[in-house]
Amino acid sequence: MIQTDICIIGAGPAGVATSLTLSKMKIHHIILDAAIFPRDKICGDGLDTTVMRVLNSIEPGCVEKEILTNEHFTKGYSFLIHVSETKKTLIELPNTKSKNQYPIFCYCKRSYFDNYLVSKLDPQYAQIFQSAKVEKIINETAEKIVFVNHAGTRIQIKAKLLVGADGAHSVLVKSLGVQKIDRNHYAGALRQYWKGISGLQANHLELYLPKSLPMGYLWIFPLPNGEANVGLGMQSALMAKNKIDLKKAMTELIENDPVFKDRFKNATALETKQGYGLPLASLQKKIYGDGWLLTGDAASLICPTTGEGIGPAMLSGYIAAHFIQRAIQKKDFTADVFKHYDREVYKRLKSSIQLYQLMINTSPIFYNFFFNFIIGASIIRKRIFKYLQRKIELAYTEKIPVNFN
Repeated sequence: MIQTDICIIGAGPAGVATSLTLSKMKIHHIILDAAIFPRDKICGDGLDTTVMRVLNSIEPGCVEKEILTNEHFTKGYSFLIHVSETKKTLIELPNTKSKNQYPIFCYCKRSYFDNYLVSKLDPQYAQIFQSAKVEKIINETAEKIVFVNHAGTRIQIKAKLLVGADGAHSVLVKSLGVQKIDRNHYAGALRQYWKGISGLQANHLELYLPKSLPMGYLWIFPLPNGEANVGLGMQSALMAKNKIDLKKAMTELIENDPVFKDRFKNATALETKQGYGLPLASLQKKIYGDGWLLTGDAASLICPTTGEGIGPAMLSGYIAAHFIQRAIQKKDFTADVFKHYDREVYKRLKSSIQLYQLMINTSPIFYNFFFNFIIGASIIRKRIFKYLQRKIELAYTEKIPVNFN
C-alpha cells in the first residue's frame, strides 16, 4: 500500500505536463503508465505553439535550448492548403532563415517526444511507475484506492486526488461512470509513415480537403530523414452517415487523386495504416469532481476544427497543476475547489468550438466553403497570419495565466 496526495494516471503529454508543473511547485506525487518508455503513440506528430508555450511556462527557455536545436524535431514555417488540383493557398512566415524567427509548428515522432518528456520528470518530487496497469479504482469519500498491476506485482495506491491523463479510453473515466461515444463530437483518424514523397519540403506542412470527405482532411507533416507523417481524419457521425471506410478513402486519395497520386508513385510506406479515435472538445463534458480531474484526451480536449491534441493536453495538465496546488494549500480536494478548472481550459478552445458548432449545425459543406473562402480572400489570410504571429510571440515571451476566480 502506497499513500500519496496526488496520483496521475498516464504519462503522456497531459500527465507529464501536470507532473513537471507540480515538481516546479515542489509537490510530491505519483505518476503511472501502462507502457514502458519509449513507446509509440498513434498521432499526427504535430506540435503547435501551445506546446511550446506550456514548455516555456514550466521551464523558461526550454524550447530554445532543447527543442529548436534537436535533430529529432522538424521546424515548420509554412503550410499549404489544397482544395483541388489547381486551387491552393500558401501561408508562410517571412525571414524563415533568420535565427530570430520561431516556427509555427514543430514535428516529432511521438515515440521520441513522449520519451523526451518522461526523461524530464523530476525524481525528487515525481515517483513514476512504468508497466503499471490500473485494474480498478474505488472511489471513497475522502480518498481513492487505485489497484495497479506493476510488472506482475499488484500494488494499491491511496490518493486524495486522481488526475486522469490516460487517453480516450481512460480507466478513471470508466470508474466514474461509463460515457458513451457521441459521434457528433468524435472523429476517426489514420496515421501512416512514408518516405520518398516527391516535392516534400522539410519546413512545410500540407493539408488537402477533398470534396468527397466533408469535414475531413488529409495531411502530410514532414519529419527528419526525408520521412513524413501522412494521415486522414474525419468526423465520426459523417463517416457513419456516408458509409466511409477511412482506410479505403486514404488509399484512393494517395493512389488516384490528381493532387497527390504522382507524388506517391515512388514513395515507400514504412508501416500499415494505424487507426485511432479523437474525442473532441466540442462535447464540453464535466472534467472535474470530488477528488478527481481529467486532462488531455481523457477530458475529450481535441481541438474540433484542426484535430490538434498535444497542445490542449499539455495546456490542461499545466492548468490542472495550478488548481492542485491550490487544493493542497486549502487542504480541500472537493469539487468546489476545482469549479473554474473547466472554464480555464475551455476558454482557450472557445473559438474552435464555436466554429465547429456552426459547421455541424448548418452543413458539412460549410467546412469546405470556409477554406475555399480563405483561398480567395487575402484579408482572411492576413488575419490568420497576424493570429499566428501573436501565438508565436506569446509562446516565447509570456507564461500562461491561470485564474481561479
